[in-house]
Parts: sequence; structure tokens; C-alpha cells
Amino acid sequence: METPFVLAAFAGLLITIAMVQPLARKLDLSPTVLLATVGTLIGIGATYLLYTPRTDVFNEIALVFVDLPLDAQQILYIFLPLLLFQTSLTLDVRRTMEDVGPILLMAVVAVFVATAFIGLALYPLSNVPLLACLLLGSIVATTDPVAVVAIFRDIGAPARLTRIVEGESLLNDAAAVVLFVLILGLLTGTREMNTTDAILAFFRAFSGGILAGIIIGRLFVFLLPLLRGMRLAQVTLSLALPYLLYVLADQVADVSAVVAVVMAGIIFNLYGPSRISPENWTFLQDIWEQIAYWASSLIFILAAILIPRLVQGFQPIDILLLVVLVLSALAARAVVIFGLMPLLTIMRIGQVVDTKFKVVMLWGGMRGAITLVLALSVSEHLLLEDGVSEFVTKLATGFVLFTLLVYGPSLKPLIKVLKLDQLTARDQALTNQFLALALSDVRQELAQTARAYHISPQVARQVTKEYEARIEEVRDRTTSIDDLKDKERVTLGLIALSEHERELVLQHFREKTISSRGVSLHLAEASRISDLTRQEGRPGYNRAVRSPLKFGVRFRIAQFLHRTLRIQSMLAMLIADRFEYLIVSNIIAEELVGFNQRRVRPLIGERVGDILNDTLSARRDEVKRAIDALRLQYPDYADAQERLFLRRTGIRIEETAYHEAHAHTLIGSEVFSRLKDEIQDAQRQTSLRPRLDLGLKTDDLISQHGLFSDLPPDRRQQVAKLMKPRFATPGEKLIGKGDRGDAAYFISSGAVEVRAPNGAFRLGRGDMFGEIALITGKPRTADVVALGYCQLLVLTAADYRRLVETAPDIKAHMDDLSSRRETMNAGTLAGVVPAGMPGFIRGAETELETPLIVKVGPATEEEVQASAERDDTSAETLAQVPPSTPRPEDAGLEGPDPDDPTTKPTDAS
Repeated sequence: METPFVLAAFAGLLITIAMVQPLARKLDLSPTVLLATVGTLIGIGATYLLYTPRTDVFNEIALVFVDLPLDAQQILYIFLPLLLFQTSLTLDVRRTMEDVGPILLMAVVAVFVATAFIGLALYPLSNVPLLACLLLGSIVATTDPVAVVAIFRDIGAPARLTRIVEGESLLNDAAAVVLFVLILGLLTGTREMNTTDAILAFFRAFSGGILAGIIIGRLFVFLLPLLRGMRLAQVTLSLALPYLLYVLADQVADVSAVVAVVMAGIIFNLYGPSRISPENWTFLQDIWEQIAYWASSLIFILAAILIPRLVQGFQPIDILLLVVLVLSALAARAVVIFGLMPLLTIMRIGQVVDTKFKVVMLWGGMRGAITLVLALSVSEHLLLEDGVSEFVTKLATGFVLFTLLVYGPSLKPLIKVLKLDQLTARDQALTNQFLALALSDVRQELAQTARAYHISPQVARQVTKEYEARIEEVRDRTTSIDDLKDKERVTLGLIALSEHERELVLQHFREKTISSRGVSLHLAEASRISDLTRQEGRPGYNRAVRSPLKFGVRFRIAQFLHRTLRIQSMLAMLIADRFEYLIVSNIIAEELVGFNQRRVRPLIGERVGDILNDTLSARRDEVKRAIDALRLQYPDYADAQERLFLRRTGIRIEETAYHEAHAHTLIGSEVFSRLKDEIQDAQRQTSLRPRLDLGLKTDDLISQHGLFSDLPPDRRQQVAKLMKPRFATPGEKLIGKGDRGDAAYFISSGAVEVRAPNGAFRLGRGDMFGEIALITGKPRTADVVALGYCQLLVLTAADYRRLVETAPDIKAHMDDLSSRRETMNAGTLAGVVPAGMPGFIRGAETELETPLIVKVGPATEEEVQASAERDDTSAETLAQVPPSTPRPEDAGLEGPDPDDPTTKPTDAS
């Protein structure tokens, strides 16, 4: 086979791939379906030209397609790493994790179920071993999302449906290929293992692939900054990653190469944007999109060319077997989707999947190139009997053709029947209103342009009348804003705001005022806000915007590492991330308020516009309170973060000015090049955020505490050996009622609230709590919750006794506090609070050893002022601390919204 003919055939395939796209659009077909059809016709035509006696002119070029210069393993090695890496590189990982339950069910469990269903259904009807039937089941268990996702995007299907299908296919390939390799080894005798060994081998290959992908992916991410912004070099490095990892995992580590590449792509997706500039990351993704387009199209058309060869010798019995294969595969998928997926909802794993989504997922289980290539590898395997090879290849190929020719063309009509491609009434109303306003603006601009350029009023009138007619047509449509209730109009406005929030995040990212590290988090949150708003309206919006302000699992893990292993780095990083997130969120909230006034209010009306303004203002205030809480604990770091934001903004303005000056030839290319280098240097400097010191050094905390600040240095060192620093976040429960008294707590900074059965009071810097239960051994009688970020010193029971025994002055202070407690308790028992015993008490009076309440309800303003003076903070800041009674939404519930128009009678309702 001569090289020129191979190159000519390759060029012909590229031309075919390019021409299929517009043809598919014109015929309203999926490009994948059309590629499969064209590839099959090429295979048939090449076979005819090669063996026809009529002419030998095309023999050389036909031979290239009949006897491809690539075998199955080479096709997989060349194309599969690219496809897997690019798909995982573009996956919205954070949003996909919200549906991790359904995705893992469809990607892993469904593979086993489909393999079992197909194998057991075919075995009684076929003349091959059960392992051969199971091998076929593992091959056809892989789904191809290319055609399905293309249809989804073409008709505007819900984004969540696309994410589930993409996530399923990405991990589905990994699980199916691992299972295929195991069964093939058992069938050929190269592996000998029982069922338990096979299961362990599967999970070893799967988990080993995950580990390999994480390690190699992080290594390549670490290398990105060393290329110093050279985007061509960065793309080249990213291209080497999937190939190198695939070979290492498959040939060296003996783990799943598919899983390893997928995990490496996810790692690169998560951490890559923080290592290179935004424009370089966009360039890298664009290049990878082109590479993936070539790879997916070539692997599909090459596999389709082989279809005539793979289905040779098809017998009538094979038609029956194919029908059984189709029905068993469909039944297996239905069992998983309609039988097992509801169990995830019961167990609260992932979000509820709508029934319409399930129907589309059932019918959208199309098979494609990977199935064909695996079937080709079976046909080329020398250790398999001819009967087994023919059985697997013929049925796998026939099944692919069935899904492409039946599922493919019918999927789009199915989605239309289910009305998943249609706008809701509220979306249509917003669209109509927007079009009317936009067309009015265009008409007005045209009139002004005509006057400015002295165009004849008669000519201008002819053009503007066309727009007037279109405006009337839009207004006459059945669905309008005025037809909707206030609740729907509020939801419409919030959807518009959530969509604009995504644009604001991207704008800040392009302008480099938001770091690459933070942009993915903000984009994920913006998408989540949009989805929950569409599903639940205003309650969903409020829940979505409050969720990032809470402290999640990562914070708890970081605190656990800090308390048990004294590791502060993860906690410091998360606090720094929170600082940056809150600052950017505050800026975006301010911009949304302005956007609501300018653009949204004219669409949905003044009353609803006011409600939206109240919602945005409440969001902005909550973000500001969270920032104030952090600023109170780390004022210097807050100033540093804000300075960093302003510097980034200044650099962006400076860069824009230089580009405009160069575009207008005000400065030459040499000067512009020098200024651009200076800008890049400045951007690199501002890409590094300041380091956050949590201030948890024991010596410093002890010197801050009033009880120990007057001690000599050597005495403080003795105390420091007994103390353990602890960091607490707002709302964290430090002590629970009924807990064993095993430690005492000293507040070095921050404030806590003691919540007794009938009331609550607050403590600040210099106070201590928990020591009475520690001394008496009785259970604790109150909850203690951190009101803000707190730095505490913790003393265990044994160390506490050692401290008071070796420090007479500290013991005397403790005795004084205990005496005051006993006097107070005695006075309260008699119904009289002794003089000089304020309601907002200090020190040991934090835990009541009797069911008596020192202060009922939250602290008074005077008490807050007293605490504020002790902690060198303002009364205003402490007064902003939330009350002791939690709000319904803080507990994960949505209480009645006083501003929600659905709770009030309106004209529309």
C-alpha cells in the first residue's frame, strides 16, 4: 500500500467530514448518523471497486478503505485518548457532581446490568459459551453521546439532561472497557479467576486508573506555569498528557487507561485555569475542540467503513439474535432508569430526574464508534474461535446500525413530542417582552440615524414602519408578561438576573479582575442559581445564593485536619478562597442591582422590579455581613484582597488604553510591545494572592487572652505547652448540651453565644467557657455556638487540673469566678439576682449548673456594647450577629417569604 494513496484517502475523508456538516443541517439529520451512512457507503463502494472486473483504475485507492492501514488497537490508541481527554476537559465538573448519583448509576451499574441481561438472554439461543454472550454485552454497553448531545444542543434541550448524558458516556466507556478486557481475558484463557477475583480486578483497574490520572494530571498542571504564557507550548503539553498517560496506565501500571485519561482530564479542567491566563485557557480549549472534532469524525467514519466487512455472513438466525439483543439492551436500560434511579431519590443521592428526562435517556442510548472498534478488535483476536468472533462482531455491528438508524432519527421527534424543546409560558412571555423593547430601541436608533445623516424622512419612515409592524406582531402573540401572575413574573426576572450573572463572571474573567482559581467556582454557582430558579422560583434563587455562604464538607475536613493533625494549610487556603469569593460576589451583587434597574424592571414592571431589588439587596447584605465577619477577624488580609482587586482593575484599564492607542496609531509597535510586556509582568504579580496567616500560634493567642497576658514569659510558655489552638467558623457548635465536660475553652478573639434552655447570652474575647462541667464532671447544660470567626485555646481536663495546681494566681482567679457563680446561682434560686451580677456575664458563668437562666433572650444593646468594648470591636459589628433562633432557611428549609407576591393577594392572582 503506497503512501501517496493513503494520504489521498485521508484527505478525501477530511473533505467528506467537512461536507457532512452542512448536508446534515440541510437534511435535518444528526451528523453522526449521516457519517455512519456515508462511511458504510464508502466501505461498500470500495469493496465493489476493488473486486469488480470492469476496471482496475481505482484498485489502489479502494484497497486503502477495504484493508485499512490501521488495526483496532491502533485506532483506539490514536483516537480514544483524545476523545476522552477533550470531553472531560470541557465537562462542567462542579455542576456534574450535583448529579453524581444518576451518572454513576448509568455509567457503572448500568454496564453490569446490561452485560448480564444481554448475556443471559442470548445464551439459550446461541451456540457460543456464556462468556462470549457476556463479552458482547460489555461491548454494546458503551454509549455514544456525540449524536445525542448534538441533538440536545440543536433543539435547546435542558442543560441538566445534556450533563447527565455526557457524564454517563464518559464514565460508561471506562467501566465497559475494563469489563470487556476482563471477560476477554477469561474467554481466551489468558486470565484465570473466580467471580470474587474478577470483581476485585475490576475495582483495582478502576481505582488504579483514578489514582494514576490524579497523579499525572497534577504533575502536568504543575508544569503549565513553567511555559511562561507561551500558549502553543501549553497546548502541546496538554496534547502529550493523554497519550503518555494512556500508554503508562495500559502497559506499565496495568490499570484502566480509559479511567486514567478521564481523571487526568478532570484534574486538568479543575486546576488548569488557575495556572494559565484566561485567553490562553480559551485558546487551549478551542484547539482541543478542533482536535476532538477531527478525532470523533475520523474514528466514526473509519469504523463505519468497516461495517460491510464486519457483517459478512449474516444469517436469518442472526436477525432473531439481533432482535433479542435490542430488546434485552432496552429492558436493561429501562430497569436501571425506571427501577433503580428512583431509589437514589429515596436515599437523597442526587437530584430528582424528571420522567420526561428518563424517557429520553432510555431512547437515547445510542452506540457508536467505540462499540465498532471493540468489535473489530474481537474479529482480529487470534485466540478466539471463528464462531465466537463472527457472533460478537456481526451482532455488535448490527446493534450499532439499529441504534443509529432507529434511535437517531426518532430522538428529535420524541423530544418534541415530550415538549422538552419548547419554551415555557414564562420564558415565551419574557422573550416577547424583550423583543418588543429591543425592536422599539432599534426603531428609535434608526430614526436618530436618519436625522443625523439627513436621510429623507419618507425613506426613513418606510424602514421604521417595518419595525413597527414587527413590534405589533410580537405584542399580539398569545403569551405576554401581563398574562402572568406576579409569582411567574418574579421568577422570570430572577432567571434573567441569573443568566446575566454568568455573563458578569465571564466579563470579570476576561478583564482579569477575578482570578482563574475563582472563576470556575463562580460559573458553577451561577449555573446552579439559574437551574434552581427555573425549578423552584424565588425560594430556589434564595437557597442557591445562600448555599456558598455556608461551610461545607471541605471546611469540616480542613478543621478536622487542623484539630487532629495541626495542619493549617488547607484551612488557610479555604478561608482565603472564601475571602476572594465574597469580594467578587459583593461586586456582582452590586452590578445586578444596577442591571435590574436598567434592563429587567422595564420588562417585568415596577412592582415586580421592586421585589427583585429587595431580593438582590438582601443577597448583597448577606454577603457584606459575611465579609464583615471575616474582616473583623482578619482586617489586614481583607484590605490586601481589596487592594489586589483594584490593582487588577487598574491593569485592565491600562491595558485597554494601550490597545486603543496602538489601534489608532498613537503609539508605535515597538512601544506597544514594551508596554504589553510590562502589563504581562504586572498581571503575573497580581495573579498571586497574599498568604493568609490564621494567627493560630499558641504563644500569640495566650498573650492576647486577658487571663494570661500579665504572666511572665516563662510562665506563658508553660501554659502554652498545655494549650491547643482551635479555629471556629460562624455557626459552628463548640459545645452541645449533654456532652461530657472534657475541656475548657478560652476565647482569644471572636464571640460565642451560650444557648441555655430558656435563653441565651454572649461571650467575647477574654472570656472562658466549659470549665464548670469539666471540674464537676457533670454533663454540659447548654449549647455554645460561634457567632463569628473565633480563635480559641482548648485545655483538656488533665491539663486543666495541672494548670490550676501549678499556677496559684490563675487558680485564685478561677476560684473567684466559681464563687461568683455560686453566689449568682444561689441568688437566682431565691428569685433575686445579686447586685453587680449583670445579665451579660463573663468567665465561668457561661455554663449554668442549675436550670436557672441568667439572661432570657438575646443580649441587650447595652450588653452588646459591653462585650464590644472588651473585644476592641464596634457594637455595630456585634449587633449584626444573627439572633440565637435560627431561621428556617439556615436549617435547609424555606420559610414563608414576606416579599413573595404569592403570599399576598394581587390583582394578577
